[in-house]
Amino acid sequence: MAPQISKESLFSAPKLEDGKLVHSSSVKNLLHSCFNSINFDMTVFSKVSDSWCSVTVYEVFERMAFYGIASNLVIYLTSKLHEGTVTSSRNVTNWGGAIWITPILGAYIADTHWGRYWTFTIFSSIYILGMIILTLAVSVPSLRPPECAKDAIVCPKASTLQVGIFYFALYVLALGTGGTKPNISTIGADQFDEFDPKEKLQKVSFFNWWMFSAFFGTLLAQTFLIYIQENVGFSVGYAIPTAGLIISLVIFLAGTPFYRHKVQRGNPFGRMARVIVAAARKWRIKVPVDAGELHELEPKVYVEKGRFPISHTSNLRFLDKAATKGGTSNSAWNLCPVSEVEETKLMIKMLPIWIAMFMPSTMIAQVNTLFVKQGTRLGRHMGSHFEIPPGCLTSFVTMSMLVSIVVYDRVLVKLFRKITGNPRGITILQRMGIGLVIHVIIMAVAYITEVKRIHVVKEEGLEGEEKAIAPLTIFILLPQFILMGVADAFVEVGKLEFFYDQAPESMQSIGTALFASTLGVGNFISSFLLTTVTKITGRKERGGWILNNLNASRLYYYYALLAVLNFLNVIFFLVVSRHYVYKRETNEAFEGTVESVALIEKGRLDKNKQHN
Repeated sequence: MAPQISKESLFSAPKLEDGKLVHSSSVKNLLHSCFNSINFDMTVFSKVSDSWCSVTVYEVFERMAFYGIASNLVIYLTSKLHEGTVTSSRNVTNWGGAIWITPILGAYIADTHWGRYWTFTIFSSIYILGMIILTLAVSVPSLRPPECAKDAIVCPKASTLQVGIFYFALYVLALGTGGTKPNISTIGADQFDEFDPKEKLQKVSFFNWWMFSAFFGTLLAQTFLIYIQENVGFSVGYAIPTAGLIISLVIFLAGTPFYRHKVQRGNPFGRMARVIVAAARKWRIKVPVDAGELHELEPKVYVEKGRFPISHTSNLRFLDKAATKGGTSNSAWNLCPVSEVEETKLMIKMLPIWIAMFMPSTMIAQVNTLFVKQGTRLGRHMGSHFEIPPGCLTSFVTMSMLVSIVVYDRVLVKLFRKITGNPRGITILQRMGIGLVIHVIIMAVAYITEVKRIHVVKEEGLEGEEKAIAPLTIFILLPQFILMGVADAFVEVGKLEFFYDQAPESMQSIGTALFASTLGVGNFISSFLLTTVTKITGRKERGGWILNNLNASRLYYYYALLAVLNFLNVIFFLVVSRHYVYKRETNEAFEGTVESVALIEKGRLDKNKQHN
């Protein structure tokens, strides 16, 4: 019988004992009670290591902290720092861009130097520091901007120090997010054993329920926290999520010995650079027809290093030159193994899809800026005493997404499975494509709604009154918020799963960072569009598309522009997704490698027996 090569050296749920990592079944029982105490059907994960419970708890509180700031930030900037509509919207999207771009740095550090766990832990501390400074900035009288009288025409401006500290805190928080965002979901996904067929299938649902947990925290922020900020004060509204974030980090650290850890495997950017340089150096060399003639390491080498080999593919053939023998030397910058070449191919193949995700991320930026600002110019009273904070409108995005995720996971996936035979129901790209089509519909609905609002404003003669409220209920905005949640259930969940699943196994933190970076680029595109459109159309006060006075704006033209850009993006996505080839499951390749190594070892044992 061939010797068995244990996968535990690659993927295990460890605890510390005498300086070694060993399994602990008692801890699994302890963490399993975490889900048993929740009245929610999570039986899909009943046989999966429950160590991701504490990881999920952190995500709930982190999303509550982030969206407790982001969802109402444009209101704070206009009402407290007294910024204009365009300036505040641009500042929000620039900050959002930084929030979602910095994960590239965090992913690089995690995959190259510190590993996912330590990168997450250190940057979480920076995140909390930013939250503490931000809470102080809105609480301490000397740091807080002066209040504006209710009937004042011109409000006193905040001092340079006050503005500086507030934005310094925001960007410290953005830096902290850079190390937490690409690693926390990856740590959670790492808790599923790719070698266990049941856990592998359950992992398909993991991203749905991960996003469900994240958006549960978002919902708390967009309802409870925003209400506190509007009616009690921003000091309490920021202090609550700061305390929650600290508690959740403590819970995460308490589970440290029991997580499944994947070891870091060198510098992924360095490996990709070597492949590109080697292929460029040997651009004249002809690639052999037989892929077996390409340079590759022995299977046992990958087992010893705890890495997965990747089978050769026929796409991007130019890069195969890096693995073609016959150059001037056999250095790492001149001859690369097939697996390194295939890693580079996988990352390059994802780039067109990555670009196609910029526009839906630009749509998300509208939710916390222009969509919310629209709500400030509509009737928000429910009864004689209660007034809906405009930032709470974003909660309908979250509620819609939560419902859509449950329906998708529990109903649509089962239905699609019967039709397609795919364990996911439909492919990841098909799921994302449905969401992109919904984005076009969203902007069409937003256009129609804004045309109606402006029509009523004109009828009432309110165009010249910046603070005038149109005699329309704020609930006319609900369709665009609800549809945004449905779209997110398709696009955002699919996007997270795509970039994690399709990235090479040794670069999954970078894959998750690509997911986050699309949101960052989307925010910067939104900021660019706002600035450009304002400069071009705002030369005349009454002709501008986006003015500080929304009642005099022509915002519906801007929404029409976004609808057209989304439609063009759908066409681009259909073209690039049509030619995309999914990667082979890494564990399938590894199983073949394990068998190969087992046969090699068996042959050596047989030779030794014959020799003896």
